[in-house]
Amino acid sequence: MTSPRAALPWLVLALSTSGCLFSAPTWKGTPSDHFDGERFVNREPRPRTMSALEWVATRKPGAWKERLDALHGPPPPQRVGRGDLRVTFINHATVLLQFDGLNVLTDPIYSERCSPVSFAGPKRMRPPGIRFEDLPPIDVVVISHNHYDHMDVPTLLRLQERFPEVRVFAGLGNRAFLLGEGLRHVTDVDWWQEFPLAPEVTLVSARTQHFSNRGLGDANGTLWTGYVFRGPHGRTYFAGDTAAGGQFTEAREKLGPMRLAVLPIGAYKPEGIMSPVHVSPREAVQASVDLGARYSVPMHYGTFRLADDGETEPLWDLAGALVERGAQAPEWWVLAFGEGRDVPPMAREE
Repeated sequence: MTSPRAALPWLVLALSTSGCLFSAPTWKGTPSDHFDGERFVNREPRPRTMSALEWVATRKPGAWKERLDALHGPPPPQRVGRGDLRVTFINHATVLLQFDGLNVLTDPIYSERCSPVSFAGPKRMRPPGIRFEDLPPIDVVVISHNHYDHMDVPTLLRLQERFPEVRVFAGLGNRAFLLGEGLRHVTDVDWWQEFPLAPEVTLVSARTQHFSNRGLGDANGTLWTGYVFRGPHGRTYFAGDTAAGGQFTEAREKLGPMRLAVLPIGAYKPEGIMSPVHVSPREAVQASVDLGARYSVPMHYGTFRLADDGETEPLWDLAGALVERGAQAPEWWVLAFGEGRDVPPMAREE
């Protein structure tokens, strides 16, 4: 029999990711190659190679340290010009992308826990790198999927209160839930759909490999997705949550090489459990190569303890993966929480 202590990680996972009975509306639409009429499916499903019992019996969680007194970064610029690109890492999968006069926030979360309740579930181990009040005007929010660490309703409502015209994009089926929560300007997106953000800027929904649910009754009832932003600045890729697969090469073939790729590197251990839905740092490096990314920035680590990798373990494994490639290693920038950086333009032939 599994001891209560050994069962604890599953209880936390059930509370924070499944959300118990906090199910959301599901998509009703025409079947496709990734929707069977009731549930969304991955184009390249990957099986687990470890059972839940093996995980509980052998797990060795990495070390984390609370850093609640960590300093915030400086306020980002209000805007950048046409053709310019700036990236600021805030926390977890929350990244501020500034390009072509637009400000985009990805998977924003400023809450203390990523959970359906305020008293349980993974808690924040460090403050956001940019204070909420220091955010510049936000024009667009993109949401990769409906898990609590990526679709944080309290943060979305705060953003709408401060920026009433902010536009929100999320995978098919999420609009109904978000409208019910009080959001106004919400658009459902399907893989490879395109949407104008400005006269010269387009958002493209890019296929990923993951899953969705807010509770026990809505598994895979809404779509998960990544995003590509295309404009005078070039192309910027945001993966959200994803496993490894051919979707990165597909994005490059459809849209061209990326000036910047923002890729997840955390919540990947044990890989026998996590690899069907989360890339490892080594797989993230390969993804940057497949995307033809000139520069890449890691995210999805160091904020919430969601798997067995430790606080800094993803960064060490990322460094190791890059060293293994030697002179052929792609260029990655590890930004501090709250650090922003201007991204140089690509060469003309790119």
